[in-house]
Amino acid sequence: MKTFPRLVLLLALIVFAACNSDAQQTAKQTTATGIQVIQFHSEHRCVTCLKIEKLTRGTLAANYPAISFFLYNAEDKKNEKIAEQFEASGTALFLYNPKTGKKKNLTAFAFMRAGNETLFDTELKKFIEEFLKG
Repeated sequence: MKTFPRLVLLLALIVFAACNSDAQQTAKQTTATGIQVIQFHSEHRCVTCLKIEKLTRGTLAANYPAISFFLYNAEDKKNEKIAEQFEASGTALFLYNPKTGKKKNLTAFAFMRAGNETLFDTELKKFIEEFLKG
């Protein structure tokens, strides 16, 4: 009887390790590159802006948990410097590598795909993978 619980525990650990191997590899790669996703918004946020944030956070949490997400109010004086750096005055979405200064503006994509969760997720992952490759 004692071997059955051990067997169940062993199988659970094997399944857990197999499911996490891809996520761990992506996390290692992301940590090495240190990329970030940055979203700007204006003081009064529209439905689309809120949806972009929700979908972006969801894609990152499910696929790239090591990538940092930053949300800035572009109209807030304390964010003036970073908003100027990205030339953001309202809703905008960027991939950014602070080590190299490389950035990719995803604003047009985000607005066009915010109404379709599946397409948003698929295309955001493609952008991230391309950005990671350099």
